[in-house]
Amino acid sequence: MSYEFLQLEIADKIAVVSLNNPPGNSLKMPLLQELDKMLDELHANAAVKVIIITGAGKMFASGADIDEISKLTSKDLAKEMSAFGQKVFLKLERGPKPVIAAINGFCLGGGLELAMSCHMRIASDRALMGLPEIALGIIPGFGGTQRLPRIVGMSKATEMILSADQVRAEEALAIRLVNKVVSKDTLLEDAKKVAMKMVSKSGMAMSRALKSIGNGSQVDIVKAMDVESTCFGELYGTHDMKEGVSAFLEKRKADFQDK
Repeated sequence: MSYEFLQLEIADKIAVVSLNNPPGNSLKMPLLQELDKMLDELHANAAVKVIIITGAGKMFASGADIDEISKLTSKDLAKEMSAFGQKVFLKLERGPKPVIAAINGFCLGGGLELAMSCHMRIASDRALMGLPEIALGIIPGFGGTQRLPRIVGMSKATEMILSADQVRAEEALAIRLVNKVVSKDTLLEDAKKVAMKMVSKSGMAMSRALKSIGNGSQVDIVKAMDVESTCFGELYGTHDMKEGVSAFLEKRKADFQDK
């Protein structure tokens, strides 16, 4: 497919998806619809093992499209908009391939909600993050009130949401909102280095690890252990399981085939 609001580059089994809706890369509905379709394509593409999401230009994403929100005419339409964004971000979060957010600038509102639905976040040292919706008389609607407490803790998340305060990259690292802070000049290069570590691993094992982490985090520890055992068992007898064990015993590098 061709995309109006997204740019896609695939090389070395890494897909780089750039949000491209200048000037602020706001997440208007057509962009989210394109992202929904692109995720289906990337999940089905055997040539892709890791996905990086970033913003074209100097911003990651400024948030949802406020003009679109202002034109909503009913509570039902507002709920539908929220539910669609949630659906797309859940597809990203629960997908079979690891996704890294490369946060290259302002990452606000829906932009931070998108970044939080990625499995890892690497931020430029110039990045600025926050959920400013409360200042507009609304709340985060694409999963922000649920993901932020799970990432940084209830108290800090409540402070950020109710104050609408923004945090710079170093504070985001301190509260574990991001995994790493790097120079703005090397952000994409550093994100690709992290991605390359995953490219060399078994795609099947990574997908089961993501499933175990994601599904297990939503239930109590006993049920979570069952999820883990099921995922562990699903890998038994696969080519990659046999190859990984053999390579370890033979002291050589494993040649995974993602099957």
